Amino acid sequence: MKKIKVALIGTGNWSLQHCRVLSQHPKVEFSGILGRNKERTKKRAKLYDVPYYIDLKELIKHQKPDLINISLPNEHHYDMTMKVIKSNCHLFVEKPFVFKMNEADNLLKEAKKRKLFFGINFNWHYSTPVKKAIAAIKSNKVGNINFITWRFGGQGGGKGLDPFGNLIETQCHGFDMLEYLNGPIKSLHSFMTNKTNNGFSTFVVSMLFKNRAVGSLLGSYDTSYQYPNTHYVEINGSKGRILIEDQVKKYTFNKKDSEIAEVWQAGFFNDYNREFLRTFDEHFNEVITNFLKGKPPPIHANKGKRVLLLALSSIRSMQTNKSIDIQS
Repeated sequence: MKKIKVALIGTGNWSLQHCRVLSQHPKVEFSGILGRNKERTKKRAKLYDVPYYIDLKELIKHQKPDLINISLPNEHHYDMTMKVIKSNCHLFVEKPFVFKMNEADNLLKEAKKRKLFFGINFNWHYSTPVKKAIAAIKSNKVGNINFITWRFGGQGGGKGLDPFGNLIETQCHGFDMLEYLNGPIKSLHSFMTNKTNNGFSTFVVSMLFKNRAVGSLLGSYDTSYQYPNTHYVEINGSKGRILIEDQVKKYTFNKKDSEIAEVWQAGFFNDYNREFLRTFDEHFNEVITNFLKGKPPPIHANKGKRVLLLALSSIRSMQTNKSIDIQS
Protein backbone atom coordinates (compact mmCIF):
# COMPACT_ATOMS: atom_id res chain seq x y z
CA MET A 1 0.00 0.00 0.00
CA LYS A 2 1.35 3.40 -1.00
CA LYS A 3 1.94 5.80 1.87
CA ILE A 4 2.05 9.59 1.75
CA LYS A 5 4.99 11.27 3.44
CA VAL A 6 3.56 14.02 5.64
CA ALA A 7 5.58 16.48 7.72
CA LEU A 8 4.22 18.77 10.42
CA ILE A 9 5.05 22.40 11.20
CA GLY A 10 4.17 23.40 14.76
CA THR A 11 4.63 22.16 18.31
CA GLY A 12 1.66 23.71 20.13
CA ASN A 13 -1.27 22.02 21.86
CA TRP A 14 -3.42 21.47 18.76
CA SER A 15 -0.41 20.18 16.82
CA LEU A 16 -0.54 17.21 19.22
CA GLN A 17 -3.73 16.18 17.41
CA HIS A 18 -1.85 16.37 14.11
CA CYS A 19 0.86 14.16 15.62
CA ARG A 20 -1.74 11.67 16.82
CA VAL A 21 -3.51 11.50 13.47
CA LEU A 22 -0.32 11.36 11.37
CA SER A 23 1.27 8.68 13.54
CA GLN A 24 -1.83 6.45 13.44
CA HIS A 25 -3.08 6.84 9.86
CA PRO A 26 -2.42 3.65 7.87
CA LYS A 27 -1.71 5.54 4.64
CA VAL A 28 0.66 8.11 6.15
CA GLU A 29 4.38 8.06 6.83
CA PHE A 30 4.92 10.72 9.50
CA SER A 31 8.22 12.13 8.27
CA GLY A 32 9.19 14.90 10.68
CA ILE A 33 8.34 17.95 12.79
CA LEU A 34 9.49 21.52 12.26
CA GLY A 35 9.43 24.03 15.12
CA ARG A 36 10.93 27.34 16.19
CA ASN A 37 12.29 26.19 19.55
CA LYS A 38 14.94 23.47 19.22
CA GLU A 39 14.44 21.79 22.60
CA ARG A 40 10.65 21.86 22.41
CA THR A 41 10.69 20.51 18.85
CA LYS A 42 13.21 17.80 19.71
CA LYS A 43 11.11 16.71 22.69
CA ARG A 44 7.91 16.56 20.62
CA ALA A 45 9.59 14.63 17.78
CA LYS A 46 11.00 12.10 20.24
CA LEU A 47 7.48 11.29 21.45
CA TYR A 48 6.58 10.13 17.94
CA ASP A 49 9.97 8.78 16.90
CA VAL A 50 10.37 11.17 13.96
CA PRO A 51 13.19 13.57 13.00
CA TYR A 52 13.01 17.20 14.08
CA TYR A 53 13.99 20.36 12.22
CA ILE A 54 14.13 24.09 12.87
CA ASP A 55 14.75 25.02 9.22
CA LEU A 56 12.16 24.43 6.49
CA LYS A 57 14.74 23.97 3.75
CA GLU A 58 16.45 21.22 5.75
CA LEU A 59 13.19 19.41 6.36
CA ILE A 60 12.30 19.46 2.66
CA LYS A 61 15.83 18.52 1.58
CA HIS A 62 16.08 15.47 3.84
CA GLN A 63 12.46 14.26 3.98
CA LYS A 64 10.97 15.32 0.62
CA PRO A 65 7.42 15.30 2.04
CA ASP A 66 4.43 14.83 -0.25
CA LEU A 67 2.30 17.01 2.02
CA ILE A 68 3.02 19.46 4.84
CA ASN A 69 0.56 20.13 7.66
CA ILE A 70 0.79 23.53 9.35
CA SER A 71 -0.47 24.06 12.89
CA LEU A 72 0.84 27.34 14.32
CA PRO A 73 -0.50 30.05 16.69
CA ASN A 74 -3.54 31.77 15.18
CA GLU A 75 -1.87 35.08 14.32
CA HIS A 76 1.31 33.56 12.86
CA HIS A 77 0.01 31.66 9.83
CA TYR A 78 0.93 33.84 6.88
CA ASP A 79 4.74 33.86 6.71
CA MET A 80 5.29 30.12 7.14
CA THR A 81 2.41 29.22 4.84
CA MET A 82 3.91 31.39 2.11
CA LYS A 83 7.33 29.79 2.63
CA VAL A 84 5.83 26.32 2.20
CA ILE A 85 3.96 27.41 -0.92
CA LYS A 86 7.09 28.95 -2.45
CA SER A 87 8.87 25.66 -1.73
CA ASN A 88 6.33 24.03 -4.10
CA CYS A 89 4.96 21.77 -1.36
CA HIS A 90 1.36 20.65 -1.12
CA LEU A 91 -0.17 21.75 2.16
CA PHE A 92 -2.97 21.38 4.67
CA VAL A 93 -3.41 24.29 7.09
CA GLU A 94 -5.28 25.10 10.28
CA LYS A 95 -7.89 27.76 10.73
CA PRO A 96 -8.03 30.73 10.76
CA PHE A 97 -6.62 31.11 7.27
CA VAL A 98 -5.12 34.57 8.00
CA PHE A 99 -6.33 37.88 9.48
CA LYS A 100 -5.93 40.14 6.40
CA MET A 101 -7.61 39.85 3.00
CA ASN A 102 -4.49 40.78 1.03
CA GLU A 103 -2.64 37.93 2.76
CA ALA A 104 -5.40 35.50 1.83
CA ASP A 105 -5.28 36.66 -1.79
CA ASN A 106 -1.48 36.33 -1.92
CA LEU A 107 -1.48 32.79 -0.54
CA LEU A 108 -4.19 31.58 -2.88
CA LYS A 109 -2.60 33.26 -5.89
CA GLU A 110 0.83 31.70 -5.27
CA ALA A 111 -0.62 28.26 -4.55
CA LYS A 112 -2.77 28.36 -7.69
CA LYS A 113 0.22 29.40 -9.79
CA ARG A 114 2.01 26.24 -8.60
CA LYS A 115 -1.09 24.01 -8.86
CA LEU A 116 -0.77 22.97 -5.23
CA PHE A 117 -3.11 20.86 -3.13
CA PHE A 118 -4.21 23.41 -0.50
CA GLY A 119 -6.69 22.31 2.15
CA ILE A 120 -7.91 23.90 5.37
CA ASN A 121 -9.13 22.16 8.51
CA PHE A 122 -12.78 23.09 8.89
CA ASN A 123 -13.33 19.79 10.67
CA TRP A 124 -16.75 20.67 12.08
CA HIS A 125 -18.31 19.29 8.88
CA TYR A 126 -17.45 15.79 10.08
CA SER A 127 -19.39 15.27 13.31
CA THR A 128 -22.23 12.74 13.25
CA PRO A 129 -24.93 15.37 14.05
CA VAL A 130 -23.74 17.56 11.18
CA LYS A 131 -23.62 14.61 8.78
CA LYS A 132 -27.20 13.75 9.77
CA ALA A 133 -28.28 17.38 9.36
CA ILE A 134 -26.77 17.56 5.86
CA ALA A 135 -28.49 14.29 4.89
CA ALA A 136 -31.84 15.59 6.15
CA ILE A 137 -31.44 18.89 4.28
CA LYS A 138 -30.36 17.23 1.01
CA SER A 139 -33.26 14.73 1.14
CA ASN A 140 -35.73 17.62 1.66
CA LYS A 141 -36.71 16.23 5.05
CA VAL A 142 -36.49 19.74 6.52
CA GLY A 143 -38.14 21.47 3.55
CA ASN A 144 -37.37 25.09 2.73
CA ILE A 145 -35.19 26.56 5.45
CA ASN A 146 -36.67 29.72 7.00
CA PHE A 147 -34.08 30.46 9.67
CA ILE A 148 -30.83 29.07 11.03
CA THR A 149 -28.99 30.09 14.16
CA TRP A 150 -25.52 29.34 15.54
CA ARG A 151 -24.33 29.97 19.08
CA PHE A 152 -20.86 29.15 20.39
CA GLY A 153 -18.99 30.56 23.35
CA GLY A 154 -16.35 29.91 25.96
CA GLN A 155 -13.20 31.41 27.42
CA GLY A 156 -10.64 33.10 25.19
CA GLY A 157 -8.82 36.20 24.10
CA GLY A 158 -6.24 38.01 26.20
CA LYS A 159 -3.93 41.01 26.23
CA GLY A 160 -1.89 41.64 23.11
CA LEU A 161 -4.14 39.59 20.84
CA ASP A 162 -6.24 40.86 17.95
CA PRO A 163 -9.38 42.56 19.38
CA PHE A 164 -11.48 40.72 16.78
CA GLY A 165 -9.79 37.38 17.44
CA ASN A 166 -12.96 35.57 18.48
CA LEU A 167 -14.73 36.61 15.29
CA ILE A 168 -11.83 35.66 12.99
CA GLU A 169 -10.16 32.68 14.65
CA THR A 170 -13.04 30.93 16.48
CA GLN A 171 -16.27 31.93 14.76
CA CYS A 172 -14.74 31.19 11.36
CA HIS A 173 -16.27 27.77 12.10
CA GLY A 174 -19.64 29.43 12.57
CA PHE A 175 -19.58 31.27 9.25
CA ASP A 176 -18.32 28.15 7.51
CA MET A 177 -21.00 25.92 9.03
CA LEU A 178 -23.86 28.36 8.40
CA GLU A 179 -23.00 28.45 4.69
CA TYR A 180 -22.30 24.71 4.59
CA LEU A 181 -25.78 24.02 5.98
CA ASN A 182 -27.75 26.77 4.23
CA GLY A 183 -25.79 28.20 1.30
CA PRO A 184 -24.30 31.65 0.66
CA ILE A 185 -24.87 34.63 2.94
CA LYS A 186 -26.12 37.62 0.93
CA SER A 187 -25.90 40.40 3.51
CA LEU A 188 -25.24 40.90 7.21
CA HIS A 189 -25.40 43.36 10.09
CA SER A 190 -23.49 43.03 13.36
CA PHE A 191 -23.38 44.36 16.90
CA MET A 192 -20.36 43.83 19.17
CA THR A 193 -19.33 44.71 22.71
CA ASN A 194 -15.95 45.17 24.39
CA LYS A 195 -17.44 45.79 27.85
CA THR A 196 -15.20 43.16 29.51
CA ASN A 197 -11.99 44.82 28.19
CA ASN A 198 -11.11 41.68 26.24
CA GLY A 199 -11.42 43.02 22.73
CA PHE A 200 -14.77 42.67 20.96
CA SER A 201 -15.30 39.41 22.75
CA THR A 202 -19.08 39.06 22.46
CA PHE A 203 -21.14 39.81 19.35
CA VAL A 204 -24.14 38.89 17.28
CA VAL A 205 -24.29 38.86 13.48
CA SER A 206 -27.66 38.86 11.73
CA MET A 207 -27.75 37.70 8.15
CA LEU A 208 -29.88 37.22 5.05
CA PHE A 209 -29.05 34.21 2.89
CA LYS A 210 -29.27 33.90 -0.87
CA ASN A 211 -32.20 31.47 -0.44
CA ARG A 212 -34.04 34.27 1.49
CA ALA A 213 -33.74 32.55 4.86
CA VAL A 214 -32.50 34.64 7.77
CA GLY A 215 -29.90 33.62 10.32
CA SER A 216 -27.82 34.64 13.28
CA LEU A 217 -24.40 33.95 14.76
CA LEU A 218 -23.78 34.66 18.44
CA GLY A 219 -20.20 34.25 19.66
CA SER A 220 -18.57 35.01 22.98
CA TYR A 221 -15.32 34.72 24.91
CA ASP A 222 -17.17 35.90 28.04
CA THR A 223 -18.81 32.60 28.94
CA SER A 224 -17.52 29.06 29.62
CA TYR A 225 -16.85 25.90 27.63
CA GLN A 226 -17.83 24.03 30.80
CA TYR A 227 -21.50 25.02 30.43
CA PRO A 228 -23.86 22.53 28.75
CA ASN A 229 -24.95 23.56 25.26
CA THR A 230 -22.07 25.99 24.90
CA HIS A 231 -22.56 25.20 21.21
CA TYR A 232 -25.99 25.08 19.61
CA VAL A 233 -27.39 25.08 16.07
CA GLU A 234 -31.06 25.33 15.13
CA ILE A 235 -32.32 24.88 11.56
CA ASN A 236 -36.01 25.52 11.04
CA GLY A 237 -37.70 24.54 7.77
CA SER A 238 -41.15 24.21 6.27
CA LYS A 239 -41.22 20.46 7.04
CA GLY A 240 -39.39 20.27 10.34
CA ARG A 241 -36.65 21.42 12.69
CA ILE A 242 -33.09 20.24 13.42
CA LEU A 243 -31.15 20.87 16.62
CA ILE A 244 -27.42 20.19 17.01
CA GLU A 245 -26.17 20.34 20.58
CA ASP A 246 -22.49 20.70 21.52
CA GLN A 247 -21.46 19.73 17.97
CA VAL A 248 -20.90 16.01 18.64
CA LYS A 249 -23.29 15.37 21.53
CA LYS A 250 -26.80 15.25 20.12
CA TYR A 251 -28.87 15.53 16.93
CA THR A 252 -32.65 16.02 17.09
CA PHE A 253 -35.20 16.20 14.29
CA ASN A 254 -38.88 17.01 14.69
CA LYS A 255 -41.35 16.87 11.85
CA LYS A 256 -43.42 20.04 11.57
CA ASP A 257 -45.84 20.38 14.50
CA SER A 258 -44.85 16.97 15.90
CA GLU A 259 -44.20 16.39 19.61
CA ILE A 260 -42.26 13.23 18.76
CA ALA A 261 -38.57 13.60 17.96
CA GLU A 262 -35.96 11.51 16.14
CA VAL A 263 -32.78 11.67 18.27
CA TRP A 264 -29.19 10.54 17.82
CA GLN A 265 -26.75 10.37 20.73
CA ALA A 266 -23.57 8.30 20.90
CA GLY A 267 -24.10 4.97 22.63
CA PHE A 268 -22.31 3.80 25.76
CA PHE A 269 -19.35 2.28 23.92
CA ASN A 270 -19.35 4.72 21.00
CA ASP A 271 -16.55 6.94 22.30
CA TYR A 272 -15.32 7.66 18.77
CA ASN A 273 -18.42 9.60 17.66
CA ARG A 274 -18.77 11.25 21.06
CA GLU A 275 -15.29 12.82 20.92
CA PHE A 276 -14.88 16.18 19.19
CA LEU A 277 -11.24 15.46 18.29
CA ARG A 278 -12.37 12.66 15.98
CA THR A 279 -13.90 15.17 13.58
CA PHE A 280 -10.28 15.89 12.65
CA ASP A 281 -9.62 12.17 12.05
CA GLU A 282 -12.62 12.00 9.73
CA HIS A 283 -11.64 15.11 7.82
CA PHE A 284 -8.00 14.15 7.43
CA ASN A 285 -8.93 10.67 6.25
CA GLU A 286 -10.83 12.32 3.39
CA VAL A 287 -7.88 14.67 2.77
CA ILE A 288 -5.56 11.68 2.32
CA THR A 289 -8.07 9.81 0.16
CA ASN A 290 -8.44 12.78 -2.19
CA PHE A 291 -4.70 13.41 -2.28
CA LEU A 292 -4.01 9.81 -3.32
CA LYS A 293 -6.64 10.03 -6.06
CA GLY A 294 -5.32 13.33 -7.40
CA LYS A 295 -8.51 15.15 -6.40
CA PRO A 296 -8.79 18.61 -4.80
CA PRO A 297 -8.97 18.78 -0.99
CA PRO A 298 -12.45 18.21 0.47
CA ILE A 299 -12.36 21.75 1.87
CA HIS A 300 -10.12 24.03 -0.17
CA ALA A 301 -8.28 26.96 1.42
CA ASN A 302 -10.55 29.20 -0.68
CA LYS A 303 -13.10 28.62 2.07
CA GLY A 304 -10.69 30.24 4.52
CA LYS A 305 -10.78 33.40 2.43
CA ARG A 306 -14.57 33.28 2.22
CA VAL A 307 -15.11 33.16 5.98
CA LEU A 308 -12.49 35.88 6.46
CA LEU A 309 -14.55 38.05 4.10
CA LEU A 310 -17.62 37.41 6.25
CA ALA A 311 -15.72 38.25 9.44
CA LEU A 312 -14.21 41.46 8.04
CA SER A 313 -17.62 42.47 6.67
CA SER A 314 -19.08 41.96 10.17
CA ILE A 315 -16.40 44.26 11.59
CA ARG A 316 -17.18 46.89 8.95
CA SER A 317 -20.89 46.62 9.74
CA MET A 318 -20.23 47.26 13.44
CA GLN A 319 -17.93 50.18 12.68
CA THR A 320 -20.34 51.87 10.23
CA ASN A 321 -23.63 50.70 11.78
CA LYS A 322 -24.74 49.58 8.32
CA SER A 323 -25.76 46.33 6.68
CA ILE A 324 -23.05 44.98 4.37
CA ASP A 325 -23.75 43.20 1.09
CA ILE A 326 -21.50 40.18 0.56
CA GLN A 327 -19.78 39.38 -2.72
CA SER A 328 -20.71 35.96 -4.10
